[in-house]
Amino acid sequence: MNHNLFATFNARMQARGTANFITTPEGDTYSYADAITATERLAGALKALGVQPGDRVAVQVDKSPEVILLYLACLRVGGVYLPLNTGYTAEEVGYFLGDAEPALFVCRPEAKDAAEAIAKETGCPKVVTLGTHKDGTLMDAVAGAEPFTGIEQRDKDDLAAILYTSGTTGRSKGAMLTHNNLASNSASLQEAWRFTEADRLIHALPIFHTHGLFVACNVILMAGASLYFMAKFDLDQIIGAMPDGTSLMGVPTFYTRLLQDERLTAELTRNMRLFTSGSAPLTAETHQKFQERTGHAILERYGMTETNMNTSNPYDGDRIAGTVGLPLPGVEIRITDPESSNHEPLPNGEIGMLEVRGPNVFKGYWRMPEKTKAELLDDGFFITGDLAVIDERGYVQIVGRDKDLVISGGFNVYPKEVEQVIDAMDGVVESAVIGLPHPDFGEGVTAVVVKEPGAPLTEAEIIDNLADHLAKFKQPKRVFFVSALPRNTMGKVQKKQLRDEYKDTYAGA
Repeated sequence: MNHNLFATFNARMQARGTANFITTPEGDTYSYADAITATERLAGALKALGVQPGDRVAVQVDKSPEVILLYLACLRVGGVYLPLNTGYTAEEVGYFLGDAEPALFVCRPEAKDAAEAIAKETGCPKVVTLGTHKDGTLMDAVAGAEPFTGIEQRDKDDLAAILYTSGTTGRSKGAMLTHNNLASNSASLQEAWRFTEADRLIHALPIFHTHGLFVACNVILMAGASLYFMAKFDLDQIIGAMPDGTSLMGVPTFYTRLLQDERLTAELTRNMRLFTSGSAPLTAETHQKFQERTGHAILERYGMTETNMNTSNPYDGDRIAGTVGLPLPGVEIRITDPESSNHEPLPNGEIGMLEVRGPNVFKGYWRMPEKTKAELLDDGFFITGDLAVIDERGYVQIVGRDKDLVISGGFNVYPKEVEQVIDAMDGVVESAVIGLPHPDFGEGVTAVVVKEPGAPLTEAEIIDNLADHLAKFKQPKRVFFVSALPRNTMGKVQKKQLRDEYKDTYAGA
């Protein structure tokens, strides 16, 4: 049996024939039959460029339907797809090319000269370009190549993709994802979220990340559904797409921006059946306001680059704000004592390290055996680095990253607990709690807060308000106000940036 993920997709694509696969706001369309033909031509070009089964194909280009077709063609020829954040600098790209040693680097047309220089330095043998208008040297190669209509044989544990983590602590790590990792998770999500060929997903996410590529696109391919494919988040385009759409996958910022527009109503969203949110925590306030305005409860879920999706609030049943729901079918979770060397499980209700096991869990870190051994245990559980608690109903709540834990005066402070109290205050949009060096307490709890426009809140008022809600050691010693919290492309608050900015707050205190 061929376990190549493309073989699974291809069977569904063949069955869908001339049904719509991708439509863009600009009017470009691909039927499933069109997409199959395009992957054959792209696969032929990849073969002609020297890509063999197991070779890495690095891709740093702007979002377009052709990038999804390139991803599928890469799977077809047995290549290992390596998407790179479009915001990475030349220096960062040099690290990835040197580490992954791809057989081919696909870049933007305007970056060709710089890319060729980086490729020469890192030993990458070939560079081609791909633009957003079906242009670039890759498309020129497609025109002259013999189409490849086969599907290379792959085993379940062969690599399908490598995704590099953000690298906030040291070197970026290449998470190795197998064909079975991606196939099992896509099938699980399709079932859990009830996707069928009748669905039309509004796609406004980046596609160099697990969320936009492996969750959104893979699930649609599994279901034989269709994509309304936007280059980026565009409020007018999303609102215009909702009457004909059935689902939106987003990050919390999508929903806060939608809520600021009076056009968001129950009438506008009456054809929509599912809104999901991930990649960053969704506040309870956003969840509540969205439900009040539209009648839809946003479904929040939890995943990682290394594992794809692990948990989800239920499609049928209570979608509880502030939680990431229950384990997906086939996924096991446990909460362990971070101080225990043997990963001793903790009872429900206690905060500890979240560990996961299942067919979705990656194979390890590319060329980092020691890091792999430290985080991927012998019993198959992966140490996520997230601190969490499981309630009496089995719902998981993420309380923070292990590295974000604040230890003040010898006491552990979980930022999420403090943030939830601050976020509930009148006049607060959102907050981020961090620990900063303090001469007396080791770390001083510090809050960075975004106020609603015109709100008269002061630092003293926030601190005084917290006195009745949190123990003294959990209360911020300082509060700073900003117009917006720094975020990465997937909407995650960059706490390291905040720690760097305010690091001297308690110097000499």
